Amino acid sequence: MSGHSKFSNIKAKKEKNDAARGKTFTRLGKEIVVAVKEGGPDVNNNSKLKQVVAKAKSCNMPNDTIERAIKKAASGSEADLETILYEGYGPNGTAIIVEALTDNRNRAASNIKFCFTKGGGNVGTPGCVSYMFDTKGLIVISKEKCAMDADDLMMLALDAGAQDFNDEDDEYFEIITEPDAFDGVCAALESESVETESAEITRIPQTTVALTSEEDIKNMEKILEMLDEDDDVQNVFHNWEDE
Repeated sequence: MSGHSKFSNIKAKKEKNDAARGKTFTRLGKEIVVAVKEGGPDVNNNSKLKQVVAKAKSCNMPNDTIERAIKKAASGSEADLETILYEGYGPNGTAIIVEALTDNRNRAASNIKFCFTKGGGNVGTPGCVSYMFDTKGLIVISKEKCAMDADDLMMLALDAGAQDFNDEDDEYFEIITEPDAFDGVCAALESESVETESAEITRIPQTTVALTSEEDIKNMEKILEMLDEDDDVQNVFHNWEDE
């Protein structure tokens, strides 16, 4: 299990800076729009919306901001957004998956392609790297903020249907679930007032790739940075072992 720690930690630490937070809120707003359009504005009858709201709360998105986004989405005034998946390769065969949420498929495709090219990578065909990742629920809990004993937390998570529990990291506990058990585990944690740093359905690489040359590392960082700055990009997953 230890192989997974670094992915969530980097994420949790990154979200702390304010510019990243503003961008995160924008992305969450788009996810709320899509969830509401698919399943309606009632959180209790829309499990996708429930997941996005849980994620938004774990990113410290204010409740009134969340409610405004749901109302706005329900009013139908938002542009139609579609989810598109791009898969490709970074330096040294690293695998990268990009989830885009866009109202303009052509713009998204050309911008994302450009990000890959600038870092010496290339976009591949659908399915070319996604088989190297497992889709899982990942819940991250700060050890410092968690009043519950590690063993009790583990039992709570496993009883609620979690697949795995990891406390090897100094700062965080991690709970891994199958996607369909994710809501149940989140609800169990909430019922015991356990605060989460992040809670989301994510893609976890089965194996990671190390980059040793300075140039490869620079290129990989360039691809990830450019993708992060692109407004159409929602999520980026990769198998670079960057620690």
